[in-house]
Amino acid sequence: MDDATKLEQLVDYIMQNCLWQFNSRAKDRRKQNVGVLTKTAQILCDEPVDNPTPLDKCYWVDAVCLARAYRERYPWLATMDKTAIKTLMQKLHERMDWLTIDGSLNEELTVQHY
Repeated sequence: MDDATKLEQLVDYIMQNCLWQFNSRAKDRRKQNVGVLTKTAQILCDEPVDNPTPLDKCYWVDAVCLARAYRERYPWLATMDKTAIKTLMQKLHERMDWLTIDGSLNEELTVQHY
């Protein structure tokens, strides 16, 4: 399976199953994407995850659920080394930023008083 197909599988799972992607402001979506996807990558690579704030703990919970689902649904992840997983997760992060923020036509994302 090629990397593009793997990436689309990961994106599709988030788009269909994860409510955290629907925050109402662009800056909050961006923070969530960084928080959840960075921690997911750390979990998938068996690295320690630092959670110094309550918000970090919230992102960690979503990351644990996402990593668990990815491992259950996509056995090909177990065949990848840590560098390849990190690269794939970085591409996933970029794609999610595009889909949910930068490429979104939802003008409410940029309302200052929202």
